[in-house]
Amino acid sequence: MQMTFAKYLFILANILFSIHQFSFAQEYPIKPIKIVIPFPPGGGADVLMRPLSKKLSDLLGQTVILDNKPGANGNIGADFVAKSAPDGYTLLLGNSSLPISNALYSQLSFDPIKDLTPMAVLVNTPSVLVANPKFGAKNIPELIALAKQDPGKINYSSAGIGSTPHLGMEVLGIATGTKYTHIPYKGGGPAVSAVLANEVDVLITNTSTVLAQIQAGKLVPLGSTTLKRTPVLSSVPSISETVPGFELNTWYGIFGPAGVPKNIVQRVNQAFIQCLNSPEIKQQLISLAYDPDPGSAEALAALLKKDNAYWANVIKITGIKAE
Repeated sequence: MQMTFAKYLFILANILFSIHQFSFAQEYPIKPIKIVIPFPPGGGADVLMRPLSKKLSDLLGQTVILDNKPGANGNIGADFVAKSAPDGYTLLLGNSSLPISNALYSQLSFDPIKDLTPMAVLVNTPSVLVANPKFGAKNIPELIALAKQDPGKINYSSAGIGSTPHLGMEVLGIATGTKYTHIPYKGGGPAVSAVLANEVDVLITNTSTVLAQIQAGKLVPLGSTTLKRTPVLSSVPSISETVPGFELNTWYGIFGPAGVPKNIVQRVNQAFIQCLNSPEIKQQLISLAYDPDPGSAEALAALLKKDNAYWANVIKITGIKAE
């Protein structure tokens, strides 16, 4: 069968495009890389990315720019990346809020599973339930006892409706038969400040975010959210010691827009694994209460899908609705 001239041009154009994509991926990166942090400055995401971005810049030979785009429980920054060019120069620091949002919002402007390219698992980070020193309880049994005396009187802050801290407190309430009043803030930093100022009683947040305040006595750790005690807070019981099976941890990973070439995904993945396996970076992150857990793009994709199913069930049980 004779090939038409139009079909010949179509095939040639596809071959040239593939060669261009391969060449582009091979020489990546040739300009600065932007990593969008979809949360306000000062939170756990910033604490994580500051040392990583410098090491990543050294490894890739290009400037790595951190760009905070907070709002809507991380959705504004994630949507920005999802709609960016899939060339590897605009990346997203995503975390557990992605599958939560997918389950919480019926009309999300992007699909975390379809519109983002998983690239690398970075770390797990345990959380801790903290209180203002003036709050009456000093541990989880005392918190539960106070909550049962006056249901709803104890209030807690969070980074917003549907955030991991919000859902964590709701799960704790269901597991213990207690009720708490939710006070949402615009980000993790403001939520912590509210407890420090005694505007709010308690908060679940990343351990790394409040470790310095705990060590300075400005916040009281009531219980860690890991099944076993957190090494940097070894004297603090885990919530699971009082509430068997309770666990709430946050993972962080790197995503790009859908369609990032595989060679670029591999290059970014390898660079982050090198960063996280670097002895000085690894020790620094551990001291900040992070658990380095570098993983493949495939591992991050599986984690996203697993958590999407888990949080969809939690949201169904709790009846939480997005505003």
